[in-house]
Amino acid sequence: MSKKLALSLLVYVPFVAFSVWVAVQHGPLGFLPAAMDGAWGTQVFLDLAISLVLAMQWMFPDAKRRGINPWPFALACLPLGSIGALTYLVYREVVSARSEAPATA
Repeated sequence: MSKKLALSLLVYVPFVAFSVWVAVQHGPLGFLPAAMDGAWGTQVFLDLAISLVLAMQWMFPDAKRRGINPWPFALACLPLGSIGALTYLVYREVVSARSEAPATA
């Protein structure tokens, strides 16, 4: 396993597990009251949105270079936030590892 894949999984797995736990505890739209509760909540929500747009601007050319369709990951960012971008990072490392692996007979 490459260092990049290991690092991606080290972030991805606990973050997804925590996100699922939060969604189960508070519902899939449970973030809305916090996001709309004052200036800091709005700032954090807007910061996430801006970060996702920046991630997608990087994701599309990177995916094209690697022959990966970026649309499923970009669309996943809409309901899942950074889980979509993190899934792309994990997927691209898995694809990269497969393409570098020697062929076996």
